[in-house]
Amino acid sequence: MPDSSPLPYALIFDMDGVIIDNTASQARAFQLLFRDLGLSTNARRLLRRLNGMPAGEILKTVFTKPVPEKKIEEYAAQRELLYRVLYWNKRQEVAGLRGFLQAARAAGFKTALGTGSGDDTISYILDYLDLRQYFDVVIGKDDVRQGKPHADTYTTTARKLGLPPGQCVVFEDALLGEQAAYRAGMRCIALSTTLQPTDFQAPLAVIPDFTHLTPQHVRELLAQHPHAPKPSKELAKRQYMQG
Repeated sequence: MPDSSPLPYALIFDMDGVIIDNTASQARAFQLLFRDLGLSTNARRLLRRLNGMPAGEILKTVFTKPVPEKKIEEYAAQRELLYRVLYWNKRQEVAGLRGFLQAARAAGFKTALGTGSGDDTISYILDYLDLRQYFDVVIGKDDVRQGKPHADTYTTTARKLGLPPGQCVVFEDALLGEQAAYRAGMRCIALSTTLQPTDFQAPLAVIPDFTHLTPQHVRELLAQHPHAPKPSKELAKRQYMQG
């Protein structure tokens, strides 16, 4: 007889602001770079809108005139160095993460990481914190053609997991990441490490960390909200939030 058991669900985690609470260090690194470049851009406001995109793509939005790609790469590398120095002694997982990952995998969930960071930056976090063992699949910016808010990060992750988008739940802290999840046909649980709960479009829930979330609670949320929201064109805009 054919196997009639339901497909497993997958939990897909963004990295920055989700498994680690590092947005303040990210913003400080951007601000120091902007100071060196003579730019007055407010990094915190910038990241409220564009968090989730690769650093190079974020940097392209702050210049009034086109900048050669090689220069953008140099600036992105400088920002990455600043970030690593600032965050070096602060690397720790968001409260409750490890226990939640262990419980989710024991409950039959597949788990994956889907981030706009490159392999070196992923290793800087995952391997230092010894978290790689908890993810079945790890997808970074070098594995996809287009970063968030495009769906590629999450559709690629789902394909690697062998599951349809409807069986995947994304954990995000950023507007562009939430929109990427909806564009991929997935539901989303938001973390309020970077934004206020009211900033998000339509997550299943907004949590401060993983201390009170259980796999059973996730299943209940999925049952209550069986369909992914339609993405918002306004929230998916890849532009600096002025004003």
